[in-house]
Amino acid sequence: MNRFSRFFLAFVLFAAATAGSFHAQPAFASSVGSIQASTTADADKLDINTATADQLKALKGIGDAYSKRIIAGRPYTAKNQLTSRGILPVATYNAVKDQIIAKQPKK
Repeated sequence: MNRFSRFFLAFVLFAAATAGSFHAQPAFASSVGSIQASTTADADKLDINTATADQLKALKGIGDAYSKRIIAGRPYTAKNQLTSRGILPVATYNAVKDQIIAKQPKK
């Protein structure tokens, strides 16, 4: 993380912590909330890099064949690689793309 990113993050966290002490809420406070909401939403998604065959088959349109292909194609750096690598057809991917994520292992 570069110096500007650290400064901006510190500023946002400070502003969010002190937002209640102001009469008017800063315009960026809603952005902080949406960042937190998207992080929570991502936590609810199925990670295609670690999901079991049964977890994958629970997704609409994913059966034995597609779950085996997804597992065999690991690891993924982005969920859209399911189509770019020919693992899933676009229609099937579109049906599940909002329910999946491709998390990267922590280094």
